[in-house]
Amino acid sequence: MAKAQDYNKVMKDMMGAFPVDMSAVQDAFKAQAAFGEKLTKVALEAVEKSAEISTKWTKDTVARAGDVAKVKEDPTDYTKAITDFASAQAELVAENLAAFAEVAKKAQMETVELVLAAGKDISKDATAAVKKATADMTTAAKKAAAAK
Repeated sequence: MAKAQDYNKVMKDMMGAFPVDMSAVQDAFKAQAAFGEKLTKVALEAVEKSAEISTKWTKDTVARAGDVAKVKEDPTDYTKAITDFASAQAELVAENLAAFAEVAKKAQMETVELVLAAGKDISKDATAAVKKATADMTTAAKKAAAAK
């Protein structure tokens, strides 16, 4: 009677001949996590600075609105107060929009720098991984050929 082939053993031997290095996967995960952390830091800094600008803008507006609401002696003083408020608001809008634009510009530049640095790291890591995999496969193929 013919003996049945043990395919589990064959598969195990075949997989053992071509080892997989899981440290590369772990390194890739760590690199991705580090990239995510840096990118999140850039975003949170932009959010924090934007909140500061918005809060200051609100406080300035409320303080100036209080001046408009004060009782005036002459009716023309109300017109002047509203005109002064509108003029001050126009200045605040220009200042604060410029400040928001600076925050966005800084965040954009930092993001581009991070992406470029990550691209260089990925390229370097991929090249090293391909070289290592090629060397491992060559070694495994030589061992398999020598075993025959």
